Amino acid sequence: MTQKGCMKCGSMDAAQKEVAMTGTGLSKLLDVQNNKFLVVYCKKCGYSEFYKKDSSLAGNILDLFLG
Repeated sequence: MTQKGCMKCGSMDAAQKEVAMTGTGLSKLLDVQNNKFLVVYCKKCGYSEFYKKDSSLAGNILDLFLG
């Protein structure tokens, strides 16, 4: 893979942010956001890619108590 820049528009202007989401089943009912992702997105067209991050047990427990 030698392509640089956005796969959709070719722009080199990108940013990233971290997001957390609930899963299915019990984690969804308890609103435990145990799925953490790094999102890399193009500032020009909005094309985004999600990369899974490891979540910590302490972070999951804290999220359970704080909602």
